[in-house]
Amino acid sequence: MRAFVIHELAHPSKIKLTTDWPIPDLKENHIMVDVYSAGVNFFDILQAQGLYQTKPPLPFVLGSEFAGRVSEGFPIPAGCKFKPGDRVFGSMLGTYAEKIAVNLKTIMPLPDTISFDQGAGLFVTWPTSYEALVGRAKLQAGEWVLVTAAAGGVGLAAVQIAKGLGAKVIAAASSQEKLDVAKNYGGADYVVDYTKPGWQKEVLKITNGKGADVIYDPVSLDCLKCIAWKGRALVVGFAAGTVEKVPMNLVLLKNISLVGMFWGGYQVREPHHMPSVYKAFLELLGSGRIPPPGPVVYKTTYSLDNLADGLSALEHRQTWGKVIIRVKEEGAAVKAKL
Repeated sequence: MRAFVIHELAHPSKIKLTTDWPIPDLKENHIMVDVYSAGVNFFDILQAQGLYQTKPPLPFVLGSEFAGRVSEGFPIPAGCKFKPGDRVFGSMLGTYAEKIAVNLKTIMPLPDTISFDQGAGLFVTWPTSYEALVGRAKLQAGEWVLVTAAAGGVGLAAVQIAKGLGAKVIAAASSQEKLDVAKNYGGADYVVDYTKPGWQKEVLKITNGKGADVIYDPVSLDCLKCIAWKGRALVVGFAAGTVEKVPMNLVLLKNISLVGMFWGGYQVREPHHMPSVYKAFLELLGSGRIPPPGPVVYKTTYSLDNLADGLSALEHRQTWGKVIIRVKEEGAAVKAKL
C-alpha cells in the first residue's frame, strides 16, 4: 500500500512517498481501517526529524489523526461494537497510509453530520482545546478569552468552543485573512493582529482595561501584558519556535495561574478521563451552539502525493483551520471556503 514512511529522520520535504509498504498486522484488540482523510499537525514535522516528545523506532509511518471506514475482509475482535463499513475517527501513529491497524481504545464512531475531512481533525485538536478551556482553565460563560493563532487547527477549535460555552472571544492572528477566518467561521467577537507592536494594548482596550480572563496560547507570545487579575494563561504549544520567558513578577502581582496543557499525556497518566472529554465536545458539536460550518477544514485539499506541500504550508503558517490530506474519495466533502 501507499504510505508516508520515515526511514531516516529528516524534514518531511526530503521524504518521498513509499508505494509498496506492507499492510500492518492486526494485534489483539485492534481493527483495520481504510483511511479516507488524515489530519496534518505541526508535531508531525517535528516527529519526522526526531524532535518531538514521542520518538517511534525507525522505520515508521507518519501521521496521527484519521477518519475512515472499518475495512472489509479483516477479523473483528469479539465484543467489538464496530462492523465493516462503519464510519469512524480516531488516532494512531501511521495515519498517512491507505490502511491502519487501530487500537479499539483510540477509535470512535463518526457522526453522520461530520464529513471525513472534518472528522480527521477531531481526535487530537478538539479535545486539546476543550480540555484546556474547560478542564484546565475552568472557563465560565461571560468571561473574556484571548486565543492566539486563532485561525489554526487548535486555535480555531478553541474560538468555536469558547463561543459555544458563552465566552467573549478575542481572536489574535497574523494576517487579515486569518482574522477573517476566526471571525467568520469561529464566531470571534473581536480580532487583533498580533504582528503589530503593542497589540496587547488593543486587548486591554477591548476589555475596558480588565484584560483576558483566560489566554489560550499555542504560539508562545508575550500575552501576560493583557491578562486579567486572577487570569489563567494556558500554555498549549510553542509554534513560534521559541519558548517565551515568563515575567514571574506579573504572575505574583496579578495572581495569575500558568496552566500547562499536553493532551498526549492523558493517554499515559489519565486514560480514564479521556472518554468524558470526547463525550462532552461531541455533545457540544451536536448542540447547535458551535458556529457553522462546525469543524473548519482548510480550503486546499492535499493528498499522499503532495503531503509534504501540506506540511510545509502548515510549517510556514500559510494555512488556517484544519489541514487534511484526502487519502480516499467518497462523495462530496464538506469544506469551509473563504
